[in-house]
Amino acid sequence: MTTTYKHEPFTDFSKEENRQAFEAALSRAEASLGQDYPLIIGGERIFTEEKLVSVNPANKDEIIGTVSKANQALADKAMDAALEAFENWRKWDAAARAEILFRAAAMVRRRKHEFSALLVKEAGKPWKEADADTAEAIDFMEYYARQMLELKDGKPVNSREGELNRYVYTPTGVSVVIPPWNFACAIMVGTTVAPLVTGNTVLLKPAESTPVIAAKFVEVLEEAGVPKGVVNFVPGDPVEVGEYLVDHPKTALITFTGSRAVGTRIYQRASVVHEGQTHLKRVIIEMGGKDTVVVDREANLDLAAEAIVTSAFGFSGQKCSAGSRAVVHEDVYDEVLEKAVRLTKELTVGDPRSHRNYMGPVINQKAYDKITGYIAIGKEEGRLVTGGEADDSKGYFIQPTIFADVDPKARIMQEEIFGPVVAFCKAKDFDEAIEIANNTEYGLTGAVISNNAEHIERAKRDFHVGNLYFNRNCTGAIVGYHPFGGFKMSGTDSKAGGPDYLILHMQAKTISQML
Repeated sequence: MTTTYKHEPFTDFSKEENRQAFEAALSRAEASLGQDYPLIIGGERIFTEEKLVSVNPANKDEIIGTVSKANQALADKAMDAALEAFENWRKWDAAARAEILFRAAAMVRRRKHEFSALLVKEAGKPWKEADADTAEAIDFMEYYARQMLELKDGKPVNSREGELNRYVYTPTGVSVVIPPWNFACAIMVGTTVAPLVTGNTVLLKPAESTPVIAAKFVEVLEEAGVPKGVVNFVPGDPVEVGEYLVDHPKTALITFTGSRAVGTRIYQRASVVHEGQTHLKRVIIEMGGKDTVVVDREANLDLAAEAIVTSAFGFSGQKCSAGSRAVVHEDVYDEVLEKAVRLTKELTVGDPRSHRNYMGPVINQKAYDKITGYIAIGKEEGRLVTGGEADDSKGYFIQPTIFADVDPKARIMQEEIFGPVVAFCKAKDFDEAIEIANNTEYGLTGAVISNNAEHIERAKRDFHVGNLYFNRNCTGAIVGYHPFGGFKMSGTDSKAGGPDYLILHMQAKTISQML
């Protein structure tokens, strides 16, 4: 462990030795497919008859693994285990808890290709995206461990003569963690270790589409020294188990990343005080975005086209930060559109098992049907200039799709599609471009491509998003460098990977002692 945090470097797959190492990891991952994974409650491994079946989205016939499903009785058992473990875990020295994160980070780093290869198979991630996902998971552990070391003694406050005052942070209780499938390693890890290192105990309910990667990580935490009952692995149905734990009177904190519909439902349910509940629940919610790349008249147009394509089609647009809207000044609109179409037509789509494919599948049939439904809507609302084709005969593949000449209030300009679809519209000037960029209910990420210093300053003030980028794409936030979280219906703006994030998992306590 170095004293200064620096983000985990990405693997350079242009090097033959790195490609060979990753191919070997993929082969090992494929050799281990089909295993059955238990619940882990209080350190006990529990197999149930009912299972989650994880399927390769690039090949529907290939089963990644089966994972036991919890029911409400097992959820209660996990809650009891977490409550019991909390009484000891909260008393641990914060540096000892941080040390466990450093150990876990080192273990994942040594097995980096193994985790990334599993992401290729279970989440359908291309090599580069999978590698970045695992690197971000390592970053969360390294960064939050260091943050806890900074916070462990509290913050300074004043003391009057004859008294000694302290301001310290204390753990909150049992945390229910509900991560998404799209960053099946990174966000799952980050939302698990943040409550962990701050002294809380965890009930981890992984995404239904990607439970195997979560099971593997819980094994890492056990090996790193997390005591029994501190992290409990409870996959299950979103209503039967998820909502039950959200409503549970002993739940202290809820962390969720996912759709607006589910996020707002959790937010509402968490506000209800149930019988036996002695506290108000803390809620950390991240719900997605409808993110815009704004292209000014005074811009590098090649850079603009590249930023639009990268933002829209990385991981098939299955990112809450994905740039699904391009708002382009009318004077350069045609040229930027032409360049973006040309770049898009060069993209390769196929099984991410092959390093040659830039885009893989979307995650499942539900996502495929939703995205192709929006493509049908787009054909009514705009002009299809490339893409639009889809094939779910073997896996869930959708071609990168661009619609041009779309009205700013059209559905494909307003609603989160969460797939490889981007809509272009014109703006008559920069003011109108920013106005359009702000006209959705979301406020997560945005990008401005401009060489006009005055416009850049105006965007800093007026573009209402949590993560704003200039002269680059609007995806790819890095822990400790780009704290991540959005405004409006994008969530509670918790800024994951930032200096304020851990504080959300603790309570501040003032201690005043007369001398």
